[in-house]
Amino acid sequence: MSSRQEEKDRRRREREEREQAERTKASSRRRLQLVAGGVLAVAAIAAVVAAIVSGGSDNKGNASADIGAAAIPAQKITGFDAAIKASGCSFKTYPSEGREHLASNTAVYNRYRTNPPNSGPHRPVWAQDGVYTIANTPDKENTVHALEHGRIEYQFAVGTPEKTIQQLNALFNEKLKGVVGYHQLLFQNQTKMPFAVAAVAWTHVLGCKTMNPQVFDAFRAFRERFVDKGPELIP
Repeated sequence: MSSRQEEKDRRRREREEREQAERTKASSRRRLQLVAGGVLAVAAIAAVVAAIVSGGSDNKGNASADIGAAAIPAQKITGFDAAIKASGCSFKTYPSEGREHLASNTAVYNRYRTNPPNSGPHRPVWAQDGVYTIANTPDKENTVHALEHGRIEYQFAVGTPEKTIQQLNALFNEKLKGVVGYHQLLFQNQTKMPFAVAAVAWTHVLGCKTMNPQVFDAFRAFRERFVDKGPELIP
């Protein structure tokens, strides 16, 4: 009996050590991401200042009216259905694929039935909130876990122009519930999704084939409706 208990204790210690190692790795990535996010934010501010200084009379110096700048349009449409319709994006809610916790290094290949994944098996350590550099894009098994905890994820396709990434960063930096970046992640999609950009929550996907100024209001309406609505909210 004692031998069996000792084996259980050993396995428990090994599992805890693996999870702690994953948390340490995630924390290190998070520090890098914050630095990268700061660089993008500075670039966005510089673009706004430049646009204001050189802006013509058509927009009275309001850089947010220009989709080509790092600044983004101010919110015009607040209604969920109206914002999605104006954006031309597609919204869909899917059946949950479950909430199984995998081993810390397990990869899920063809087990996700949706793209981008929005529920299903995931690793025990979730991807932390923040802006991720392309080099530090978290694995899908960790980002799916973040969705379980009520997070909103902004994803952009491989090859997305830098200006679009900066604009998504500007969207991320808007206050939600009074906090910048509240319960949100921004990263490059890892699953070859069929969209240019997408907003994802647990079992919900708002996918946009092309980027346009109305996408920002659609993403704002999406995050307002689904943030903190995962099946297991972790602050």
